[in-house]
Amino acid sequence: MPVNHVKSAARVLATFEALAEHQPIGVGALSRILGDDKSAVQRALVTLSDAGWIERVSAGSQWEATPRVLGLVERRSGLLERARATLEALRDETNETIILNVPERGRIVVCDVAESHQLVRTSPEIGFVVPATSSAAGQAILAHLPGAEAAAYVGGAPDARTLARLAEVRARGWAVNAGDVTPGARAVGAAILNAEQQAIASITISAPADRMPASVQDALGPVVVAAARRLSSH
Repeated sequence: MPVNHVKSAARVLATFEALAEHQPIGVGALSRILGDDKSAVQRALVTLSDAGWIERVSAGSQWEATPRVLGLVERRSGLLERARATLEALRDETNETIILNVPERGRIVVCDVAESHQLVRTSPEIGFVVPATSSAAGQAILAHLPGAEAAAYVGGAPDARTLARLAEVRARGWAVNAGDVTPGARAVGAAILNAEQQAIASITISAPADRMPASVQDALGPVVVAAARRLSSH
């Protein structure tokens, strides 16, 4: 069963923080600053680059933060500050990993994670891009976006099956996935809404499949909805 440890997420965050402070900078200099293995730092840089958080400087060997990421941080900083206590409280209540996801230019991106304390757990890295239509995080958001905006995340007009699924999510209040993103992992999620009742983020509860059968997903649905409502505008 796949398990991501705190160390990997912490390395990516530490790498981004060091890069932001010393940019532009190369992998060798970053590894010296971090006191970390060069190959491990390189993997963290690739993760950040794939998520659109950093980019190479003039196709060279140095890296810097992208303007898109700086704008994301500026816009979402208030949500991050408000959400952290809710994520941790929900983690302690369910003993599972809680994830904050945000829509950003056609992608659903993991923005913060409160990891389960259990030895076996599921946990994406910060910056991980979540599939928009197959994940609970993405479905929760798309169900509360205008059609034109939702189309940007789907890559065109949603098909009838996707529209039906999003209508079900909207009516029920929460979305689920069962191994659709990562084999052996399940999740349930709900949208955080603005004053216009459009999604600005989503919260998901993620766990190994054997701890989250369909009956547990049904029980956790109202729980994650309540947490999302606490962070929504009314």
